[in-house]
Amino acid sequence: MGARIIGTGSSVPKTCLTNADLEERVDTSHDWIVSRTGIHQRHVVTQDEDILDLMHEASLRALDASGIRAEQLQAIVVATVSGNYAFPSTACLLQARLGLDNIPAFDVNAACAGFVYGMSVAHSYIKSGDYDRLLLVGADTLSTMVNWEDRSTCVLFGDGAGAVVLDTQNARSDDRGLLSTVVESSGALWQLLHVRSDHRQTVDQEGSHPKEWGIQMKGPELFKVAVRALSEVTRKALDKAGLAPADVSLMVPHQANLRIIRAVAERLHMAMDQVYCNVQNYGNTSAASIPIALDEAVRAGRVRPNDILALCGCGGGLTWGTSIVRW
Repeated sequence: MGARIIGTGSSVPKTCLTNADLEERVDTSHDWIVSRTGIHQRHVVTQDEDILDLMHEASLRALDASGIRAEQLQAIVVATVSGNYAFPSTACLLQARLGLDNIPAFDVNAACAGFVYGMSVAHSYIKSGDYDRLLLVGADTLSTMVNWEDRSTCVLFGDGAGAVVLDTQNARSDDRGLLSTVVESSGALWQLLHVRSDHRQTVDQEGSHPKEWGIQMKGPELFKVAVRALSEVTRKALDKAGLAPADVSLMVPHQANLRIIRAVAERLHMAMDQVYCNVQNYGNTSAASIPIALDEAVRAGRVRPNDILALCGCGGGLTWGTSIVRW
């Protein structure tokens, strides 16, 4: 018994911030950003929308694509690091927005690898036989966490939400569905990418920004770890499924940086036409990036029945992981 994705959906904020817009805010340029990241624009929340709005819209689209009703869901798992409250969980707020009650709803905090961690949790739930149908959402609004005066980080991040409906019913009749997931972490590397829990307190008593205000990142070191970790964990997940990189129809990686994506593909001996990229349009949307990219790929016809997909991500923690799916 396994889990199968039967519907995808995504949502991004209405406001689009281009590289030209950022040129007016910090000492940067379109060419500098593109050459180092591949990013051309990103979407950011404003005062009239928040993470819950994005999650709700993405969930409704995934439910519509799946052909099931919200009340048929048996659990909700949300991967996020940017909920509006320390508690209740963002998943509980989404549950209320969907009009549901008396089912488990909780958050998973694994930063940019959160969606893959969520896949691992959802797969275990379904494999246990206790749940048949779950909603998994990856959502983040990291624009609310960045220091908009720090050009090394503010150009990278955008906001969004992606959702999938997982069901076991169809997975019983064939081998399509989630084949394997491998997730790992190294807490010793936490300082490479982190943000303080009080990041919204933007000034101290003297009216100055705290020393570590906003997302803190050691880019060169993180690049090396991410490339190595993603390529290794993807091989492990493929081995677990009895597959090789050559069997992958489409890799859907976390959309952090085009240079990282290319380096991982090169290590796995994959051509870039085996890789789905939309980082140029959205930037790094953290836990939302994989489900947003997956939803786009599905709706664009890039995913066909029996295709082998590799969903992989690496983020703060450090955390990383890969899920292998037969569509």
